[in-house]
Amino acid sequence: MPMHAHQIEDLLRESFPKAQITVNGDDGVHMSAMVIDESFRGKNRVQQQRAVYAALKGKMDGANGELHALALTTKAPD
Repeated sequence: MPMHAHQIEDLLRESFPKAQITVNGDDGVHMSAMVIDESFRGKNRVQQQRAVYAALKGKMDGANGELHALALTTKAPD
């Protein structure tokens, strides 16, 4: 079952409650997200993106994952 943007945002919000989060995409499978959060400060891009994938709680795991592709932009606030 495809995921909707609000479902992805809800999952991310659990791990990043104070983040600025924007999720785009309308097919429920190929989506994009921007997550700007203070917890990313001092972390490299790979560490930031791993934190986001962990927040998705397995929704992208394997061929049977609900979310096939998520283009990510992550950073600490300016």
